[in-house]
Amino acid sequence: MRSPTADDILRGYLEGAFPMDTDGVLDLYVADPRAVIPLDAFRVPRSVRRGLRGDRFSVTRDRHFPDVVASCGGERSGGEWLTPRLARVYEDLFHRGVAHSVEVLQDGRLVGGLFGVALGGLFTSESMFHTASDAGSAAIVATHAHLVARGYRLWDIQMISPQTARFGAVEMTDSEYREHLRDAFRRRCSFV
Repeated sequence: MRSPTADDILRGYLEGAFPMDTDGVLDLYVADPRAVIPLDAFRVPRSVRRGLRGDRFSVTRDRHFPDVVASCGGERSGGEWLTPRLARVYEDLFHRGVAHSVEVLQDGRLVGGLFGVALGGLFTSESMFHTASDAGSAAIVATHAHLVARGYRLWDIQMISPQTARFGAVEMTDSEYREHLRDAFRRRCSFV
């Protein structure tokens, strides 16, 4: 069986699937339940607000995509899901204008960020990282503000984590997700 190409992965997103590279196999998966961050119910915890006061961080988009992907890769607890092979697929999608990154800089140095895929009114966060306190939260807050400003309808995060739960992430069934997905694809949004 061949590994999915970037085109296969794009078709997968349109059908509610996402890629994972586990146990040496790159394939498409559907999570049920599926986690999303509702754009209209997003919340910033008080401790995060305090941590983000001032001008400690600056935020850019799509300027450091390869560096964000590289920082998200490698071994982590639970194994390595963002393998070099999958990272190359995301870089291909970036060059096609479909994958994007939100970068958090401190004193001109990349200290946090996330990347994902944008299709219609859907943005899927694939992975994030931080090397400075509050930089991951800054990436989430900046991404939310950008998605709302650009008219996105659905922020897919695939699986809930303690970090995303703090910002209002919820789980929904696959059928509920697909209904939201159809609504998101009716919109034409531009990430840049």
